[in-house]
Amino acid sequence: MARECDITGKKVMSGNNVSHANNKSRRTFAVNLQEASFISEGLNAKVRLRVSTSGLRTVEKNGGIDAFLKSTPDRKLTTTARQVKRQIEKATA
Repeated sequence: MARECDITGKKVMSGNNVSHANNKSRRTFAVNLQEASFISEGLNAKVRLRVSTSGLRTVEKNGGIDAFLKSTPDRKLTTTARQVKRQIEKATA
């Protein structure tokens, strides 16, 4: 499973460890991913996603998973989030 946020699309980044002597060695910057359950009002069920902590804050700021997915264009969402969005749209239609 890729270390990628289902909401924001954040991925692992790479860079350098730089010592005091200016020696450089490669390292990775991991994303702070959490397994989160969101309660979808449109589906009347829980939706489980792997989300970064900043993604959690974004969803809460926008008023829940349903409101966030409706207001976000598909091109900015990962495939998992797009599937959930389509399920919510079908359920509310």
